[in-house]
Amino acid sequence: MTSTRTVIMGAAGKDFHVFNTLFRGRDEVHVVAFTATQIPGIAGRKYPAALAGPGYPHGIPIYAEDELPSLIEAERITRVVFAYSDVSHDHVMDRAASVVARGATFELPSAAQLMLPSTVPVISVCAVRTGCGKSQTSRKIAGILHGMGKRVVVVRHPMPYGDLVKQRVQRFATYDDLLAHDCTIEEREEYEPHLAEGAIVMAGVDYQAILAEAEKSADVIIWDGGNNDTPFFAPTLEIVVADPHRAGHELTYYPGSVNIRRAGVVIINKVDTAAEADVALVEANVRRVNPKAVIIRAASPVTVENGAALAGKRVLVVEDGPTVTHGGMSFGAGVVAARTLGASEIVDPRPCAVGSLVDVFQKYSQVRAVLPAMGYGKAQVADLEATIRRCDCDAVIVATPIDLARLITVDKPMHRVQYSLEELSGPTLEELLRTVL
Repeated sequence: MTSTRTVIMGAAGKDFHVFNTLFRGRDEVHVVAFTATQIPGIAGRKYPAALAGPGYPHGIPIYAEDELPSLIEAERITRVVFAYSDVSHDHVMDRAASVVARGATFELPSAAQLMLPSTVPVISVCAVRTGCGKSQTSRKIAGILHGMGKRVVVVRHPMPYGDLVKQRVQRFATYDDLLAHDCTIEEREEYEPHLAEGAIVMAGVDYQAILAEAEKSADVIIWDGGNNDTPFFAPTLEIVVADPHRAGHELTYYPGSVNIRRAGVVIINKVDTAAEADVALVEANVRRVNPKAVIIRAASPVTVENGAALAGKRVLVVEDGPTVTHGGMSFGAGVVAARTLGASEIVDPRPCAVGSLVDVFQKYSQVRAVLPAMGYGKAQVADLEATIRRCDCDAVIVATPIDLARLITVDKPMHRVQYSLEELSGPTLEELLRTVL
């Protein structure tokens, strides 16, 4: 039998799960390569033989996505599988047209194909776009479940940017575990808030193995989905968070538009800072494509350490990196906090940017008056620290979920922003969880 020569388009996350779940160990399929985008430093590496299994003694190479057209021709590729998230429908179809024009088929795996069955209940928390407020929703659910006496393990969407063999199954229970796994800022943004509230977090590369480990110590698993991806575990309750600051994106971004159609519960977050017309548009769109979904309106209140000291000050705002880069937002909770607390000026960081941060501002033109907390490696963390040091400001508002002072040292006071989820309409999450469990 001739193997179908396949390329998986990804961003060092879902693409590996697609391979492990659908193609590993299948003689009739040969995955020639992965392509990578969104995340710096992934292209040029390999998915290692120890994870790829029989048939891949030298591993699977990872190429930059812009090499895909030549790869299709040179390697006689007949199928391309799209496996990354938080992109517009136009983006997906542009890639599809390029692939089909060159003679290969273009595939989107179904959500169900990629969901592993669990022996314990799974509460999935996904989103329409990056930065909707998924993290505080997951934290609230974890707190409710702990209050019910449940043992909870939070399993995060993959962010395997280091040694993939070592990262096959990762378990985080303390801050020391973050150091031991050499976590990037992007990983810390997702893990630290859960650790601060006493939860165990798991992540990695091989989600069948991760699920097996999580089931050993969990009464309930929370799938804390990254970007706006579909769940990797079959959910008992599927919760999706939408953002009225980007009203309409729930129908025009992939795979958020899949999530919104599958959801059992849709949380329209940030209604306290969004226009009512935008909130109503999101609600109408949800009701049109998923009339059975329970809809909850929620606020995302922010608190700031020593926030009163920021009145009248010139502040630099450091926002959550993914939210204001490929999430497409021009601001986040940090700007909301600066305005609420009466800062006299939000300092533009762009003239002070160094190294990789210069490239970030050029690539993401919507990012102007805020500094994304980029940190995909030690060099980028150093660039972030140097950029902050160069900015002429009185204080720094840090709206990334991590304690940035653990990673960098600057000569200005840093004020952490923290945000939570507050339901404004019923039923409550606790009521829903008690019903489901």
